[in-house]
Amino acid sequence: MSTTHDIAIIGGGIMGCATALRLAEVGMRTIVLDQGDLGLGASGVNAGTLSLQIKRVKLMPYALAGHREWEAMGVAVGFKKPGGYTLAFTAREAALLQERQSLKAQAGAPIRFVSIDELRKAEPNLAPGIVAASYCPEDGYANSSLTGRYYRLRMRAADIDVRERCPATKISQTSGGFRIETPQAPVKCVRLLIAAGGWIKPLAGQLGVDLPINVRVNTASVTERMKPLFSAVIGHATGLLTMKQKTDGTVLIGGGWQGRGTPQSGRGTVTMETVIPNLALAQFALPALGSARVTRCWTGFEANVPDFYPLAGQLPGVANAFVLGCVRGGFTIGPYIGRLMGDFILGRETELSLFDPGRDFNEELQ
Repeated sequence: MSTTHDIAIIGGGIMGCATALRLAEVGMRTIVLDQGDLGLGASGVNAGTLSLQIKRVKLMPYALAGHREWEAMGVAVGFKKPGGYTLAFTAREAALLQERQSLKAQAGAPIRFVSIDELRKAEPNLAPGIVAASYCPEDGYANSSLTGRYYRLRMRAADIDVRERCPATKISQTSGGFRIETPQAPVKCVRLLIAAGGWIKPLAGQLGVDLPINVRVNTASVTERMKPLFSAVIGHATGLLTMKQKTDGTVLIGGGWQGRGTPQSGRGTVTMETVIPNLALAQFALPALGSARVTRCWTGFEANVPDFYPLAGQLPGVANAFVLGCVRGGFTIGPYIGRLMGDFILGRETELSLFDPGRDFNEELQ
């Protein structure tokens, strides 16, 4: 006789796994399904940046809470907190930096503006011509490639049923909840959470819900090992650069530059039209990168809705079905918003409010 789970979670990234752990705390029979290995979607291929300086103001409380959870994970996920600088090279960029970082500081981020002399003493290898900079001592990074292993071990200890390389090929409603077809065996569940990142839209569509999700194809690059060049996380006022030097000497470069592809077609494709400007901006900020060889470039899918705030709550019109994803800066916020989602599914009052998937997505744009 097949088991009916209390809840099935489709998507084994940070958010789905964090939700599963929260639900398992109260003894819910939970199963997590992932089409690949845990943490190898967006959760495992991003640049790992944990910077409060690049988060949206409205999401700052979630980012602060998420950052605390990453710090608690510590060495298991390669957490480092060297602080971070965001740079401006022109008067227009300086004005932009002043406006954005002042709002984020008001929202609770410990961001302050620093003199160029202070910046030079801390990071002497940065380029000349910097006209303004902000600093956040909480900025850091984690090793995104360790997230799958971390959550796999935690869920195993919590006795959560995890099925990797087990895509959900069909979802249907039943009198008792839901039935999920997979290549391994059908899964029956009373409740359902779709937390599958760039794959949320077609999965929700199987239940008759059309969510206005778009997908970005973010690109990241890494250099060969180099001598120590800088210690802090480095960003740019436009948000088009994140850069950190890992303990092995490699420099990891990101900034949201786009590749090509769709989640349904498999891995995205890196394009030189966007990688070259990203690397050029990194070299402009840190001239010593001019002698470095890039060893690898890759892409990761990032889903978003028109107002660029998360989907986190009840799937519109479908009882006992929920959706979680589309979080800009989801790597930072993921562990915390997953915990909030677990509380929401359990009927508890959440510490911070969630983001209704049935809302008017144009409201924030007006």
